Amino acid sequence: MDCLFCKIVNKEIPAEIIYEDNHTLAFLDIHPKTPAHVLIIPKKHYASIIEVDESEIGPLFATVKKIAIMLNDKFKPDGLSIGINQGRAAGQEVDHLHIHILMRYKNDKGGSIQSIVDNPPKESLKEIKNKILN
Repeated sequence: MDCLFCKIVNKEIPAEIIYEDNHTLAFLDIHPKTPAHVLIIPKKHYASIIEVDESEIGPLFATVKKIAIMLNDKFKPDGLSIGINQGRAAGQEVDHLHIHILMRYKNDKGGSIQSIVDNPPKESLKEIKNKILN
């Protein structure tokens, strides 16, 4: 497999790794949008969160929490944006599930996660709920 993040997991290419356990790896993004822009990945290759084994979800999000605590303790940001870009339309550039943690500061010129798209539904919330549940 020719996956950039799998190569980082296998130590075939260098990365600034800040955390590693049996299931996950956290490293600094090489194109940071904020100080200490961190990517957290499962060590096993999954293209999207939909593919992740149930047994891997807990360790993945436990690492997200650990990194969030580390960033809060070391940098004292005003907030954090935590997100996943799944699929090319959402901005995913590497086809290995990764979770971004971006430190946020007042007046950093960034927006909320929900500000990245403006395509409101044409149907009612009730119709959308029924579509999801039926």
